[in-house]
Amino acid sequence: MALIRRLPLNPKIDFLGRRKLFLVFSACLMVASLAAVAILGLNLGVDFRGGILIEIETHEPADLADLRRRLGGLDLGQVTLQEFGAANDVLINVERQDGDEKAQIKAIQAVKTELGGLVAEYRRVEFVGPKVGGELKRAGLLATVLALAGIGVYIWFRFEWQFAAAALTALIHDVLSTIGFFALLQIEFNLATLAALLTIAGYSINDTVVIFDRVRETLRKYKKLYILDLLNLALNGTLTRTVLTSVTTLIALVCLFAFGGQVIRGFSAGLIWGIVIGTYSSIGLAVPLLSFMNLRGVAGGEEEEASKAAEGAEEAAAGQ
Repeated sequence: MALIRRLPLNPKIDFLGRRKLFLVFSACLMVASLAAVAILGLNLGVDFRGGILIEIETHEPADLADLRRRLGGLDLGQVTLQEFGAANDVLINVERQDGDEKAQIKAIQAVKTELGGLVAEYRRVEFVGPKVGGELKRAGLLATVLALAGIGVYIWFRFEWQFAAAALTALIHDVLSTIGFFALLQIEFNLATLAALLTIAGYSINDTVVIFDRVRETLRKYKKLYILDLLNLALNGTLTRTVLTSVTTLIALVCLFAFGGQVIRGFSAGLIWGIVIGTYSSIGLAVPLLSFMNLRGVAGGEEEEASKAAEGAEEAAAGQ
């Protein structure tokens, strides 16, 4: 508590002086994320690609090599196995079988017969067909696009088009970098991780709106202030609030990642990354982008020129 009380309420950090560095870093991050998706691809879960998912608990610590050898001899196509938390928890992914539902049930039964007495418990057995997986892909993409578009429209009406453009760019940056994070680490991308993407977008825009509101307030209050100094003033005025909000959220997410179990580990890992990158984009991308736009508009620009002319007249009079 004492440390929190010592945090400066209005630090004087020159964020806008480093705006080009921030923008270059953000551009490189987006390009790297797209490259990761293009080269490595996403590790799509059963939700999206279709197939059979079986989670088992074995009596003894699982010998994955032996399990792969056993299931590989069943002629079921691609079969992947991975430990799922404890050493005796195993997740089995089986390629979708040709044929109808009966073919999938037959494959599941073949796996169960082969594993026999090795399994203490079948925790879940799921099958998703290719049609359902395709529909979920389209629905997930549509949900993401509509969410981003809706946020952009809200910011446009709430502020001005310049704010909407900057906020939407920052949101696209956050979503792309998070997708790249999943591709790089090959974390399973399923409906839960899609929900994490939308949660990150909502969290990030909340931070951005708070900062933008301070920018607008500062614009009205300091009509003669140089735009970079004005944006720095607004950022520093909200910095303590932004950092404290992000840190407290991260504490909860780290606990969720560490103790929440393997089922939601990918979800919580994506949220941790998203909160960090979302906080950065609100400070290092959204606001610096505003510095390249005419925030004061035509009328504001004329008023600023008039103010500068008045200041020049005052200086000339003082010199005389």
